[in-house]
Amino acid sequence: MAKFYLFSDEAGDFEFAAKPNVSKYLIICTVCTPSLDVGGALVDLRHDLIRKQHDLGDCFHATSDKQEVRDAVYDTLTAHEFTVQAQICDKSKAYDRVKESRERFYKYPWYYLLKHGVSKHVPQGSHLYATAASIGTKKERQTYINNIKDVLWQNVRGATFSVDFRPAMADPCLQVADYCAWAIQRKWERGDRRSYDLIRSRITYEYSLWR
Repeated sequence: MAKFYLFSDEAGDFEFAAKPNVSKYLIICTVCTPSLDVGGALVDLRHDLIRKQHDLGDCFHATSDKQEVRDAVYDTLTAHEFTVQAQICDKSKAYDRVKESRERFYKYPWYYLLKHGVSKHVPQGSHLYATAASIGTKKERQTYINNIKDVLWQNVRGATFSVDFRPAMADPCLQVADYCAWAIQRKWERGDRRSYDLIRSRITYEYSLWR
């Protein structure tokens, strides 16, 4: 059975109050690939940067990495094949029923992202390994896992799947998703396209709900 991989991360927050340091958008970003080569390349890059005495954190994280590290990461990413999908949620326009809980607000964009952005990429007869960057408490995480399984079951046809939920530092391919989500967030929140333009050719779906 062929293997296919999906890695996801979110950008933004679940805060709905209009106040400083609160994001306008919540963005769910997925990276789809038939190979884990891009993750291995990031591991090699980390070793190379450490050898050159760069100051690195526990993992590649676009928000906190220095610009020279970001440049090296994007240069590595663009040498590999993968596709990117993003569901953009303008929180100010979300329906009240969607904002009932963080878990429901998280599930809603996942459904449309899988239906319109991801499902067409999953090969028939394959097994989809879906790995999401973990958020929330231990109790909340199980709810998030169940929600992802539910929307996968509804939208991914002709393939089996399994779901993993882990910290970004535990899988280099989640760090790929982090970097892609950050680039898309910078475009939507600040109009900064510098990093976005580097991955633009890989983006197959980018849609704003309630626009």
